[in-house]
Amino acid sequence: MRAKVRLSFMLFRSSVAAPPSFQFLPHAPLVDGDLELVAPAERYFEYALAACRHPLTMAETPDQSKITRQSLADFVASAPNGHYPGSTGKHNRVPSYHFWMKLTGNHPVRIAGGLGLRISNCADVVQYVGHIGYNVHPPVRGMHLAERSCRLVLPIAKAHGLKQIWITCNPENIASRKTCERLGAIYVNTVPVPTDHELYARGDKEKCRYRIDL
Repeated sequence: MRAKVRLSFMLFRSSVAAPPSFQFLPHAPLVDGDLELVAPAERYFEYALAACRHPLTMAETPDQSKITRQSLADFVASAPNGHYPGSTGKHNRVPSYHFWMKLTGNHPVRIAGGLGLRISNCADVVQYVGHIGYNVHPPVRGMHLAERSCRLVLPIAKAHGLKQIWITCNPENIASRKTCERLGAIYVNTVPVPTDHELYARGDKEKCRYRIDL
């Protein structure tokens, strides 16, 4: 049996049923200088795996070293062109856009991490998991890639009619909290994660909630 690895590229999907007729919207290329948000695809697998095998990634986020080509392929199959339609059943999920952060120029890795944008105002998204989730690999941290990536997807959220964007993070995640502050997000409160929530099961006991008004 193949071990299941939680990919930073996947991020966390909220456990609420998807609307039956959700429509993904076309958008312009998402580019900010040397950063481009691209749909996860097989042509980027070698770059993604190289980022996971980088010595800094293996030292600081060792779970990422367990990511395999097959786990990447499974993820891409679940979200064609970066579009995860949502699902119903044992684990209901909301529709979401998924992107990988691709870098050009002289950088230690070519795939810097991932970002997901959830299109839902369900209580789970607003309270615990947030509309946007992101991960940046250790070799390219400090370049404000999470902040820049968030700014690139805000027009997509607005096009879907979202008036507010919620971003959550663990209280001890200072880097993520600073990202929210640079984005101009307003700190609202810190809430306990329910003990029966998937986030709690993976070790997240509290979430700081930040709001961006679009």
